[in-house]
Amino acid sequence: MPLIHLVRHAEPAGSWGSHPDPGLSELGLAQARAVVRTLAGLSPRATVSSPLLRCQETAAPFAEVAGLAPRIEPRVAEISASPDDPDPRARLMALLEGTWSGSDLSGWRADVGAALLELKHDTVVFSHFVAINAAVSLAMGADAVTVFKPGHASVTTLEAGPAGLKLVRLGDEAAIALT
Repeated sequence: MPLIHLVRHAEPAGSWGSHPDPGLSELGLAQARAVVRTLAGLSPRATVSSPLLRCQETAAPFAEVAGLAPRIEPRVAEISASPDDPDPRARLMALLEGTWSGSDLSGWRADVGAALLELKHDTVVFSHFVAINAAVSLAMGADAVTVFKPGHASVTTLEAGPAGLKLVRLGDEAAIALT
């Protein structure tokens, strides 16, 4: 059964909701180079990235070393901020403190899981905080949106099998408050 290594993007140059598609900060670029060492011993046969720039920039150093061009997969992208929302950050915080069954994103969560279950080989997937939580919550059978707080450039490992996703190892957590 394939192992899926979910890498949260490194530190972006802009915060969620303040910029539509920020690249990485200087620290983020260093984190992207550093995660290559963590991924080096995993022997993936494929790599996938969210279409967002911060994930593609996080994936670039690994892709170069591993010789694996990332396939872009929109279903592992982050939730988007609505341009009509006067306070997207408040909406995000409310979502993170809630449940999937109590949100309008349960179909989005299922799409994240489906994208991962379609992977046939050990794969590194460069994704986002909420998308990784969607996958981990599916693997754990949890309804909470936030089941853990993956840090920038952390690596969470799941196994994809006929019965669904199974948690192998959570990545390092970030010291962030959700309030």
